Amino acid sequence: MQLEGNVIVCDSIDNKGIEILKNAGLNVEYLPEISQQELITKAKDYDVIIVRSRTKVTKEVINSATKTKIIARVGVGLDNIDTLEAQKKNIEIINAGEASVNAVSELVLGLMLSLSRNIPNANYATKQGKWIKKDLMGVELKGKYLGIIGLGKIGRNVARLARGLRMNLIGYDVVPIDKAFAQEVSLITTDLKTLIESSDYITCHVPFTEQTKHLINKEMLSMMKNGSYLINTSRGEVIEERALIDCLKNKKIGGAALDVYEVEPPTNKELLELDNLICTPHIGAQTKEGQELASTVIAEKIIQKLSERSQEDIKPN
Repeated sequence: MQLEGNVIVCDSIDNKGIEILKNAGLNVEYLPEISQQELITKAKDYDVIIVRSRTKVTKEVINSATKTKIIARVGVGLDNIDTLEAQKKNIEIINAGEASVNAVSELVLGLMLSLSRNIPNANYATKQGKWIKKDLMGVELKGKYLGIIGLGKIGRNVARLARGLRMNLIGYDVVPIDKAFAQEVSLITTDLKTLIESSDYITCHVPFTEQTKHLINKEMLSMMKNGSYLINTSRGEVIEERALIDCLKNKKIGGAALDVYEVEPPTNKELLELDNLICTPHIGAQTKEGQELASTVIAEKIIQKLSERSQEDIKPN
């Protein structure tokens, strides 16, 4: 069945998803650099609005989107979409969270290895003609305790990969952790305080909500083991940056790696200039495979949702 409808793509996505939508009969307008004001003006013309993280689907956009049925996020988090306002307007919100699971998980391992072996500083010094081998005594991941905060799709995948490196696993989630999974990877489930106090590495995989804002704060950071490491590839607001800066300056922990920040792009020079902090520009899902999969997954979900609506429209009363 060929579909009808107008779709706007507001951010850069892989072309495969766009082709899938076009082949289904949809009229797709690709405007990856569209401004916020332009979107507010044009939103009324589209049945589907597709975004990644750059575009903010605000209340103003949603109020303008009078014929919109679906807002699609090519990624995981929905914090750039006013979900409450969308619900009021009966607009369905979908995402492609499953597409970035492996990409984000592999980045977490890369950041752990980079922290453990001081790879960024080793690279920089060597290229500067400095042979600082004696200053680069590292540690191994084998046998260390990895604390995973949030055992959703990404957290569980990180656990499986880390178990392959013969790490010991500790997990915490507000949602009960599946017992079969815990047994599969020999995961110890515990409360957040115990996880913080017991882990050599801590990685965060929770969404940003009022409950998770500054989940890792001054008090929690003070409980971390001396020389331990903190990794965040979820949302920047999960960690209280001011407290993290103080913790890193005081060398309370061995280091931290951030792919996300309270303000993006980050502007706090005091944070960025710390020599025991590794920074990446929100690249968790930024792999060729991950972006291609996210694009195709979201396209297929859109087609499924529009097909279901079409079937409902033609049902006899």
